[in-house]
Amino acid sequence: MTLDDYNSFCAALPHTSHVVQWGGAHVWKVAGKVFAIAGWNDGEELAVTFKCSAMSFDLLKDKPGMRPAPYLASRGMLWLQRTGPQTLKDKDLKGYIRESHRLVAAGLSKRVQKELGLGG
Repeated sequence: MTLDDYNSFCAALPHTSHVVQWGGAHVWKVAGKVFAIAGWNDGEELAVTFKCSAMSFDLLKDKPGMRPAPYLASRGMLWLQRTGPQTLKDKDLKGYIRESHRLVAAGLSKRVQKELGLGG
């Protein structure tokens, strides 16, 4: 996945905003809450970080091209980082980014969810 592909995909999700911070990382947020982070891994492959379910975390954390997300997972958060396409192809990564957006949006207050037209 290229940086342009990543940014275009995240921009198409509902109520998102983009900021470049933390040393050049492309950070995507829904209602001000982070759901995806991308930056360069060793200068070659785009590393993409996303929130996930406990099951996904357990299944993927030790697979090739995957790892617990630096800083986030060490604090007990269920975030993964794809460092290469060996386990997650781009199509599957997009599904995980979409799910990360959903998980973060579901964690917003009911008032904010209603204002944004998110949730059930």
